[in-house]
Amino acid sequence: MSATSGIAVSTDLSAHFSRAVDDRQTRFIKVSIENESLVHDLSVPIRGSLEEDLAQLQDLIHEDTPTYLLTKLDDPPAEWLVIYYVPDTAKVRDKMLYASSRASLLKSLGSTLFSDSIFATSKGDLTPEAYAAHRRHVTAPKPLSASEQEMADVRAAERQAGGLSAYQGSRARTSHIGQTIGMSWTADLEDAVKGLSEGDDSVLVVLTIDMASETLVLHSTSPTAAADVGASLPPDGACYAFFAWKHAPSRRDIVFIYSCPSSCPVKHRMVYASGFNAVFLAGKALLADSPAPLQTRKIETSTPSEIDEAYLRSELDFSAGQATPVSGASTPGGAGNGNDDEKKPFARPRGPKRR
Repeated sequence: MSATSGIAVSTDLSAHFSRAVDDRQTRFIKVSIENESLVHDLSVPIRGSLEEDLAQLQDLIHEDTPTYLLTKLDDPPAEWLVIYYVPDTAKVRDKMLYASSRASLLKSLGSTLFSDSIFATSKGDLTPEAYAAHRRHVTAPKPLSASEQEMADVRAAERQAGGLSAYQGSRARTSHIGQTIGMSWTADLEDAVKGLSEGDDSVLVVLTIDMASETLVLHSTSPTAAADVGASLPPDGACYAFFAWKHAPSRRDIVFIYSCPSSCPVKHRMVYASGFNAVFLAGKALLADSPAPLQTRKIETSTPSEIDEAYLRSELDFSAGQATPVSGASTPGGAGNGNDDEKKPFARPRGPKRR
């Protein structure tokens, strides 16, 4: 922060500026420093738009003389632009004096009235074209790093889906995909998931998100053995899958799988993670009448190749040759216990020994 010069605004300048603010007929007020005071030099009335009136500045300023120009804006009409004109050819003492007096000028006249500023070092900086370039620079979005741009894209997708809303009472903020999935399902995908309720074979339905259209699409569907599930998932892309598994002679269950390799882009990981539970609930609704139950315990992995028959039996607590029903929701990837529903009596802890 530069030191202030101690030069104050004259009473005459304050009066001229107050009148210009009230009548809104003045376009420019030229301010100079004379006898260690900021004084009113001249006023120029409004003749056209700001861009049109800027052409007059070429005759109001000099190549080697610094000055301040208080400029009335068209929109909003109650606000002003301050131009600090300090040419490169000005004397060093004048440059320092005008630079150190800027804060005093704005503070005395009312800084809240000035919504924009321009630092000019030549007449070429004060043409209508230069002002238009200045406004484009001011209104342009700030440059973002690659990670910041990805986060901005995710937030934009959230706003479009309508999920990034304020808190409603004591309810927590909802996902941008929502409980009923903000993205649409293609017809062939719905048919493929519903079709898992039919037949008696092990079938794998893989679905992915089309980021451009924000739609859930069918990636593949085929008869698949449990040992080949991992190899059938995309090795380097995120996906969801419903696996209808015939794991016992008289038992067929449907398992929900979420696969997201660590090599996936940040945006993809965030969008898939946000829609994880919503896709499961939507699949549950499609399979509501299925004789093969959809397991409440879900499989989640970042290494799809690890999913084979042994992995599925371990994660879902399905012993070889028979099925142990899974009850209650749990953390994806967690192991179950066939005796979860049995409640053990409370064991009262022993008190301290008497001395």
